[in-house]
Amino acid sequence: MVAKKTSLPPFQLLLDEHWRDVVRLARALAGRVDGDDVAQRAWEKAYAAYPKLTSARNLRSWLLTITARCATDVHRARRPQSPLEEAPPVAVDGPDAAEWPDPILWKAVNALPERQRVAVTLKYVGDLDHHGVAAALGTTPAASRRLVSDALATLRTTLGADDE
Repeated sequence: MVAKKTSLPPFQLLLDEHWRDVVRLARALAGRVDGDDVAQRAWEKAYAAYPKLTSARNLRSWLLTITARCATDVHRARRPQSPLEEAPPVAVDGPDAAEWPDPILWKAVNALPERQRVAVTLKYVGDLDHHGVAAALGTTPAASRRLVSDALATLRTTLGADDE
């Protein structure tokens, strides 16, 4: 049985409606400089895949998933390919903390392990539910909940929110 193709909006309409979300998430995951490149790469990948889509359901989540994967690709490309004992560690920058409303919070978010950082950013910057976060990370909604929960617990401890 052939899947019936749902009518998709013109790609330009999709771009007009969601470009801010894509750029905001890309910058949150990869920083301002790399974030713009990540957003561009995400739109290129979305444009290439768009004619093959069979459903118009939750296009925003689809775009943010592509964006998160492009940001992950940038982080992976920065890592050394083979361990070198004398090489200094490679810094993987997230967003420039000074550009966000709460720089102390974003400095703490940048310090989280990669999957926790991506999960909490998708959840609170990308405004995805746990199914969307799970799809972007290639995991289950339960694992997504755990990653976000662990990230929030670490942030509370780091920022002293439990002391109040």
